Amino acid sequence: MNKNPLHTTIDKDDISLEFSGELTLYNLHEAESLIHALKLTNFQNIIINLQNVSYLDTAFALFLTDLQEQYKAKIQCEDKNFLHTLTLAKEHKKKLDKTIIRTKENLFAVVGKATYEAYLTFISFMEFIGRVFISFLYYCKDRKNIRIKEIVFEINASAIRALGIVALTSFLIGLVTAYQAAYQLERYGGNIFIVDMMGISIFRELAPLITAIVIAGRSGSAYTAQIGAMKITQEIDAMRTMGFDPFLFLVLPRIIALVIMLPVLIFIADMMAMLGGIIVADLSLSLTPSLFIERLREVVSIKHFYVGLIKGPFFAFLIASIGIYRGLMVKDDTQSIGFNTTKSVVESLFAVIVCDALFSIAFTNLGI
Repeated sequence: MNKNPLHTTIDKDDISLEFSGELTLYNLHEAESLIHALKLTNFQNIIINLQNVSYLDTAFALFLTDLQEQYKAKIQCEDKNFLHTLTLAKEHKKKLDKTIIRTKENLFAVVGKATYEAYLTFISFMEFIGRVFISFLYYCKDRKNIRIKEIVFEINASAIRALGIVALTSFLIGLVTAYQAAYQLERYGGNIFIVDMMGISIFRELAPLITAIVIAGRSGSAYTAQIGAMKITQEIDAMRTMGFDPFLFLVLPRIIALVIMLPVLIFIADMMAMLGGIIVADLSLSLTPSLFIERLREVVSIKHFYVGLIKGPFFAFLIASIGIYRGLMVKDDTQSIGFNTTKSVVESLFAVIVCDALFSIAFTNLGI
C-alpha cells in the first residue's frame, strides 16, 4: 500500500494531481484528505495524472470520476485497463443516480405501494385465519386432540396474571369517569343520574374496551415476542420436523385461553369500575352505596351487561390472532421481534376499536 499516493504540481491557476503506486480503498481516505486541503475551487484548470499508477480498484475509480465531474478536471492516462475501469465507474454512477431519483416516488406511487403491501398482508392474515379454523375443526374431531394442559397454562399466563392490572386500570377509569361526571351533575342537581351514566357507559363500552386494550398491550405483545423468539431459535422448524403441528401446540391453546378468559376479565373490570363509581358517588354526591346499587338495578337493564360480555370473545380472538400472526412473521433477526411486537399491539388496538364500532352500530340498529 502506497503511503503517499498523491503529488501536486501548481502553475498559477493550473494544478496537476499526480497519482502514483497502487490506488485502492486503503489509501482512498488519505487521498481525500490531501485533496480537501488543496481547495481545488481556487484553480481554473485541474489535471488528474495517472501515468505512474500501477493499480486502480473500483472504489478509487469512483472517487476519481466524482472528482472529475465536480471540478471538470481532465484525466491523463495511457493505460487502457485504467480507462476502462474509469468508464465502468462512470456508468455505474449514472445508474446509481437514476436509482436514487426513482426512489423519490410521487404521492400516488407511495400510496399505491402501501396499499398493495397492506393487501398482501391482509391476504396472508386471512390464510392464517383459515389455518386456525381448520386446526380448530381437527380439535373438535376428537377430545384427545385438545391440549388441556397448554390451554390451562396459557389461561394462567395471559389472563389470571393480568387480573391485577385489569382490575386496577378499570377501578381508576371508573373513579375518574365518575369524578368528572359528578362535578357536572352536582351543578344541576342531578346527582342520582350518575348511576345511569356509569352503568351504561361502563357495562357497554368502557370496561370491554379498556380490558381489551390492556390485554392487547400485555398478552398480545407477549404472544408475538414468544413465538418470534421460537422462530428465531428454529424451535418451530424443529416441531415441524418432529411431526408436531405448531397450530395445534402453539396457536390454538393461546387463542382458546384468551377467548375463554376475556369475558371473565371484562366482568371483573365491570365490578371494579362500578366500585370506583360508588366511592366517588358516596364521597362527592352523598349517594350511599346501597342507594347507588338499588338505582343501578332499577334503571340499568341487564342487557347492557350482556352486551359488554358478548364483545369479549371477539376481542380476544382478534388480539390473540394478530399477536400470534405477527410472531410467525418474525424474520431471523432480533430487530424484527421489536418491529412485529409493535405492529401487533397497534394492529390489535385498531382491530378492537373497529370491532367495537361495528358492534355499536349493529346493536343500535337492532335496538339492543
